[in-house]
Amino acid sequence: MTYETICKINKLTIITAVLMSLAACGESQQNDSTAQAIHERVMTIDSHVDISSDYTYEPEFDPGQMTDMKVDLPKMEKGGLDAAFFVVYVGQTARTEENYAAAKKDAVRKFEAIHRMTDDLYSDQIGLARGPDEARRIYKEGRKVAIIAIENGYVIGKDITLVEDYYNRGARYMTLAHNGHNDICDSAQPKEKFGDSPAEHGGVSAFGEQVIAEMNRVGMMVDISHVSKDCMMQAVTLSRAPAIASHSGVRTLADHPRNLDDGQMKFLADHGGVMQLVAYTGFIKIDPVRSAAFEALMKEVAALHDLAEDDYENLEKMPEWKQGLLEIDKKFPIATVREFVDHVDYAVKLIGIDHVGVSSDFDGGGGITGWNDASESLNITEELVARGYSEQDIAKIWGGNLLRVWAEVDKVAATISAK
Repeated sequence: MTYETICKINKLTIITAVLMSLAACGESQQNDSTAQAIHERVMTIDSHVDISSDYTYEPEFDPGQMTDMKVDLPKMEKGGLDAAFFVVYVGQTARTEENYAAAKKDAVRKFEAIHRMTDDLYSDQIGLARGPDEARRIYKEGRKVAIIAIENGYVIGKDITLVEDYYNRGARYMTLAHNGHNDICDSAQPKEKFGDSPAEHGGVSAFGEQVIAEMNRVGMMVDISHVSKDCMMQAVTLSRAPAIASHSGVRTLADHPRNLDDGQMKFLADHGGVMQLVAYTGFIKIDPVRSAAFEALMKEVAALHDLAEDDYENLEKMPEWKQGLLEIDKKFPIATVREFVDHVDYAVKLIGIDHVGVSSDFDGGGGITGWNDASESLNITEELVARGYSEQDIAKIWGGNLLRVWAEVDKVAATISAK
């Protein structure tokens, strides 16, 4: 082979590589443009956003300003996030009458904080939706949409009348349990410090059955994230309306007790429910070394400030926690948008496009590379477009499926009331 021939081959190789690179760049730009247009047209809903007990009461937790929170109105606007379920979360404590009263008090403070945001402080920017049609109306008006949810049925203690009370305050789904068993059902993560056995109720308690029936009656979605497998299967069976998993991952891809296995996912879908995949790195990929470092940091900061080890709401306020978490993230990278959408892909293939959604768990530990706060919400749509999802599919994933379930829950409630 002559020198001239070699030069021609090399030039051709370079030209081909450049053309392929340009084509790939052009395709990427076209995907970005397509994703932006789709993102602007579909209604985007995050099904799980935590809030501080000081939400709307202190300047650092003012949702109308740019804050250190992962979700505030400026970030929602920048990221094209149209709606969010703002969560009334109260952590599990020992089950005593005094603690039930304290849990109710803490819950009411968060209910009132959300109402302060939507009714008083920023009613021109965000409205509270009590039904799916109202959510769509507020969205079409050009305002952001707030929906209220409860995480941990512990907030009702043993008082079933509080289900309707909280519904009237705006709650539209309730996670039956959290970390640690309560009076409603068993948790996926029992707590030894409360004397929890692996399974206290064998799933749902007799009281829990009454709670689920009452949730059906008033029109509150039954959320099975955080609960044991037995509780999950029983709750889905007991509920006369489809249930939801408000923020869970795929156990086949990340073997964590908080995630759902294939059988659970299929069972939820077979009963008309929806699974909201969660952008929490520990539920997306298993990293034992990172988890150990995280647990050590949690114990250290909790001891330093006399806090419970799972009191994330207050731990996240501490400078030692913020600095420690930054160092952990540098050593052990968190999950990426691509890895998160792998969970979405898996769920869609296993249970169908009509039963899958997304959630962040922002300000409750959630956040990944590429979707670390509400301002980066477009990146989820871009990844879905890159994988070939249609606009109709993306609309379902970004909230359409959840709105469908919500509407079906309302229909069941109306049927019960008519009898």
